[in-house]
Amino acid sequence: MYDYYLGGKDNFASDRAGAAKILEIAPNVPELARANRAFLGRAVRYLAAAGIRQFLDIGAGLPTQENVHQVARRAAPDSRVVYVDNDPIVLVHARALLQDDDRTGVVQGDMHEPEKILADPGVRALLDFSEPVAVLLLAVLHFVPDDAQARRIVEGFRAPLVPGSHLVISHATSGTMSEDDVREGAEVYRPVTAGSLDLRTPDRIEALFGGLELLPPGVVPLADWRPDPGDAPQPVHPGAGAVCGVARVP
Repeated sequence: MYDYYLGGKDNFASDRAGAAKILEIAPNVPELARANRAFLGRAVRYLAAAGIRQFLDIGAGLPTQENVHQVARRAAPDSRVVYVDNDPIVLVHARALLQDDDRTGVVQGDMHEPEKILADPGVRALLDFSEPVAVLLLAVLHFVPDDAQARRIVEGFRAPLVPGSHLVISHATSGTMSEDDVREGAEVYRPVTAGSLDLRTPDRIEALFGGLELLPPGVVPLADWRPDPGDAPQPVHPGAGAVCGVARVP
C-alpha cells in the first residue's frame, strides 16, 4: 500500500483496493508518504554526515526510490545497511535486487521480536554493535496499538546500541480526521497488519524516545524536520497527519 501511495508499481490488487478505501477517508495520504520518504532521505544524510556508517531499517517494505543504502552511500560509500521485513514477498523481491551487494542485507523479522532480529546471523554479519548504529522505525509503530508494547519494541532495539547510535521514528497521527474516520481507517488495516492502527498524539510519540537525546527540532511534522535549503513550506491539507524525530544515544 505504501508503494502504491508513492506512485510505484510494486503493489498488488489487494494493496490497491485497501489503499483506495484509505484515500476515501484521508486523500492526503500519498502526500504524507512522499513527505515520509523525503524525511528518510534527510535523516540518513544527516546521520551519514554525523559519522554513522551502519543502518538497521525495520519494516523496510518493498524497495522503492531513494532507499537507505542509496542515500547513505552517496554521502559515505562504506555504509552498511540491513533491511528487515516480515513479508516473504518483500524479502524475495529485495534479495533479488540486492543479491550482488555485499554491504547490504535483507532479513526476515517481526518488529515485535527485536531480540530475534538483533541476533539474526544476517544482521550480525553486516552490523557491528560495538560501533554506532542507526535504527530506523519509519511508519511502523502506529501499527502497534499498545503503548507498553511500542515502548518494549523501541527499548529492545535500543538495548545493544552504544553511545553515538541513533533512533529515527516517523509515526502517523490523526491530523484533522474525525474519530469515526480514524476507526474506519483502522478497520481497513486490521486484516493486513499484525495489530491495529493507533494514531498517537505527538506527546505519546515523543515519549517513545524516553532516555535518549532528542535532536532539534524535536518531534515535528515530517516536512519540518531540518528541511533542505530552498525547500518550499509544505501546505497542511485536511486529513491524516504524521510526525517524526531523531534521537541520539548519550
